[in-house]
Amino acid sequence: MDDSQARLTALYEEHYRSVLSYALLRADQGAAEDIAGETFVIAWRKLDRLPEPPLPWLLGVARNLARTQRRTALRRQTLLARLAELAPAADVAEQVTERQAALTALAELSELDAEAMLLAGWYGLTPAQAARIAGCSTRAFTVRLHRARRRLTDALDLTRPTFLEQS
Repeated sequence: MDDSQARLTALYEEHYRSVLSYALLRADQGAAEDIAGETFVIAWRKLDRLPEPPLPWLLGVARNLARTQRRTALRRQTLLARLAELAPAADVAEQVTERQAALTALAELSELDAEAMLLAGWYGLTPAQAARIAGCSTRAFTVRLHRARRRLTDALDLTRPTFLEQS
């Protein structure tokens, strides 16, 4: 084990519980574990520039990650609420199940997939226009959109009852 690995291991062993405890104050168990893990990934990248003592810096990183996570969740909820408003209310009995399945499938998409679907579907942008906004090439955006559509279709297929379940 080289010096930087040993240093990170020591940092992790000494401060992981503190970082996880801090994250648990701001998120549920799974999210807090993700925040704590990502905090040490960032520490690994900046290992040569960590201040002494490192704990305040680690907690600051965890705080920023928790804040970013909350903003992402809020954006997803806002998107789902906006999509729910667009659903027509003609035949409520039939559409409730379909609407809930669509909302569930959309909620399972990653932020990048949701953004691709939103830019192309909601705003009707061309792949070139959407790629500029997403900060990638047109080709990369087209691939991202294709994959997002496939994931949405797969998610919708999982939420639909099969023939055997209907009877």
